[in-house]
Amino acid sequence: MTNPPAPDRGRTTVTQGATGKSAKDITTHATSMGPADYVDGLEGRRREEGARLLELFGRATGEQATMWGPSMIGYGEVHYRYATGREGDTFQLGFSLRKADLALYGIQGFPRSDELLEKLGKHRRGVGCVWVKKLPDIDESVLEELVAHAWQSGPGTVC
Repeated sequence: MTNPPAPDRGRTTVTQGATGKSAKDITTHATSMGPADYVDGLEGRRREEGARLLELFGRATGEQATMWGPSMIGYGEVHYRYATGREGDTFQLGFSLRKADLALYGIQGFPRSDELLEKLGKHRRGVGCVWVKKLPDIDESVLEELVAHAWQSGPGTVC
């Protein structure tokens, strides 16, 4: 081919709202289960931490929570499209109450994220989330500020 088009080297784009367009193999979608019901069904520390996170994220975002798949709790909806063309809908911010760790999604990559994460307390950072062993390990007021900052910053290109 003579003069082929340059490859798309663009970044991931993330836009507000769901479109319903997703790769066929994506199985995690919003469900009708109530997040509070899910949290109530957990045992011990995870139930207590889940209730506190529902309250904290709700206050910081002003939104109602939605269950995504069997164990993720999300706030807001966004549509993502990778440079490869793969796309789907997901939540803007959220968390999952894993057995070993709490996964906090969508709170990295914004103007003040690194500064706030330095003040958060004991955590580790992954590509798509921040991992916390238990809530007493972190400063919940800093987490709330971090969630509010990420929410106000919008979905951006943080995937």
